[in-house]
Amino acid sequence: MKVPLKISLKAVAIVLLPFTAQAENICQGYGPQTPRDITSTDGANMADVAFAPPSSEMNLCNLHTHTNAEHKGPGYAVFAGAGDHGGYQCNEADSLTEAELTAPASSAYHGVKPGDTIEVHWVFSSCDISPGKGLGSCLSEACVNPQLRVEAQVFLVVNDAKALNFMDFAYQNNVVDGRHQPKELPSGTGTPVTFIGSTTGTSYTQEKCSPFQVTWSVRPQCAKLDINSLNAWAEAGNVFKEDHSHGVRQLVTAKELLAPIN
Repeated sequence: MKVPLKISLKAVAIVLLPFTAQAENICQGYGPQTPRDITSTDGANMADVAFAPPSSEMNLCNLHTHTNAEHKGPGYAVFAGAGDHGGYQCNEADSLTEAELTAPASSAYHGVKPGDTIEVHWVFSSCDISPGKGLGSCLSEACVNPQLRVEAQVFLVVNDAKALNFMDFAYQNNVVDGRHQPKELPSGTGTPVTFIGSTTGTSYTQEKCSPFQVTWSVRPQCAKLDINSLNAWAEAGNVFKEDHSHGVRQLVTAKELLAPIN
């Protein structure tokens, strides 16, 4: 989940915590961080952060992708390297057919090609806002410290019309019971792992932590997604002004920066 640097952090409450461990070079005084290995329940960051309501009771405020998974999970455990373009790949990434790996005629959505793994983030806010670009769309002058929730799904991108269609999960001005919602969220990829964390993106590391508290709901298995549907989403234009996939924040492994998963 990418945070625009122009957002003022003064309006965001930071949970200050006593740390018993004196881990060198780990940021101090912050709430739990993300991304993480969702197969591990360990965590020593006991910040008192309430879980956000279900996404159906919040407003979708942003939707974006990261190339390679920021999290590590049962279905995406292949390490893709360090740095902004590292992260994890779906386990089946090296077993695709030649047809699935064929480059499409259109490449309107940049930074993604057949064979890539992407992690998609649907970001929800407790504020009464409309969807838009970046985390700024999740806040307002009247609501500067909202509850945030991210629904996350990792996809293996293929050139195959029989694979999932991204447009089925898009926003498309969909309003349900007065709330902005995606047309639907992915299902059939395992029970989501829910935990307290933070925003992600390349601006943050274990040494430079995010001050935003976020409820995460991360599905454990990959699903194949048709790259042509991603390009169609970009070609049609979207309120989030997304036309490319973002880099990744490297995995947070220090227990002092992770909340326990119950």
